[in-house]
Amino acid sequence: MTLIKSISGIRGTIGGKAGNALTPADIVKFTAAFGSWVVKKTDIKKVVVGRDARISGQMVLNLVTGTLQGLGIDVIDLGLSTTPTVEIAVLAENAGGGIIITASHNPKQWNALKLLNNHGEFINEADGAEVLELAESGEVVFAEVNHLGKVSSDATYLQKHIDLILALPLVDVEAIRNANFKIVVDAVNSTGGIFVPALLQALGVEVIHELFCEPDGDFPHNPEPLPENLLALSKEVLSKNADLGIAVDPDVDRLCFVCEDGNVFGEEYTLVAVADYVLKNKTGNTVSNLSSTRALRDVTEKANGEYFAAAVGEVNVVNRMKEVNAIIGGEGNGGVIYPELHYGRDALVGIALFLTHLAKFGKSVSVLRSTYPSYHISKNKITLTPEMDIDALLESVKQKYQRQPHSVIDGLKIEFGSDWVHLRRSNTEPIIRIYSEGNSEQVANSLANKIISDIKEAL
Repeated sequence: MTLIKSISGIRGTIGGKAGNALTPADIVKFTAAFGSWVVKKTDIKKVVVGRDARISGQMVLNLVTGTLQGLGIDVIDLGLSTTPTVEIAVLAENAGGGIIITASHNPKQWNALKLLNNHGEFINEADGAEVLELAESGEVVFAEVNHLGKVSSDATYLQKHIDLILALPLVDVEAIRNANFKIVVDAVNSTGGIFVPALLQALGVEVIHELFCEPDGDFPHNPEPLPENLLALSKEVLSKNADLGIAVDPDVDRLCFVCEDGNVFGEEYTLVAVADYVLKNKTGNTVSNLSSTRALRDVTEKANGEYFAAAVGEVNVVNRMKEVNAIIGGEGNGGVIYPELHYGRDALVGIALFLTHLAKFGKSVSVLRSTYPSYHISKNKITLTPEMDIDALLESVKQKYQRQPHSVIDGLKIEFGSDWVHLRRSNTEPIIRIYSEGNSEQVANSLANKIISDIKEAL
């Protein structure tokens, strides 16, 4: 059983003892702390909630809603929704904050409370620390019976989200419609099964093959949209003679594609392709996190823009984007952030921009992929144990490669020419992530293996 309290929210496995997992007691505890923080911070007694389709979602939603009511906070319940949709709704409703009930890419035994501020953005580290401190203090005061909050359901935000996307100047519905795309959608039986086909229809796509689009939370494969989990999608793209496949994670903030030949486009290249299209229409800066491919920097500089790196974590990327006035940014896990719509990873706007790009490009997805620099990322991890001194481990590796250019703004990133390796503690799992990139798969794997060997030697 696991319970992780971090900048990313409160995440854990369902069941077990309070304090050791995401139990009903823990859900109430942290929801109460967050709700109290919202009122203290904004003096607004209104919170937007929504959930993905995972099995525990309704149970968690009931507890969250009841707790917020108990604090005297009015709740706008979007029901089955997506992370970016809730983010948009917080702003539109002038709410004090939002809670998305989703464990994102984690397997079905996990769930989480993703916490949003009144701007519809993830709370920052300082705010998160206040919420956690309040939760542990137990100094939460609930409302008396005549001042309980009210709950209202709102099912309109699917269409509102789509309408905002269609209104974007760089989304060309006519071009997409005229391209006559045939598309397969893998929504891992979560809310993408509702939202992605609805968006595609609004964009003029007439041939949509739905694969795992029943939002019942019964994930047919590991929900993280990695190549090894998309074999069924690749097979379906080939059997349906489709132009491309689209895959999203359970809360629809990560996006990746499968080419018409069944090969994956690469989740690292989702942001690269969308940024390429945006940069063809407007000169500006871009941002991604330290673990993302160098290809975004290459594409940005080719378009006379400037690339900036941020620490891993959506809130860190968003803050950096605001600092440098970036026109597009995100994370290499298929997370596209398009500020003209909102500051949050949004697979739906990513789909609309990508399809416009592809329609105007006029050739296949695989040909489009071939136009970008070819880098390979190796993603590895080491499971943490209580006795591990993570800081000492990273310091040991840093000292060994102290003559190489490196960054310590988030863990440790070491550059070897155009190749690099990034080591950091995960915010969502008890692991050290080891990402490495090179101009070939062999180079990336060799670099990762070398660093893993260094870590084992230090241990």
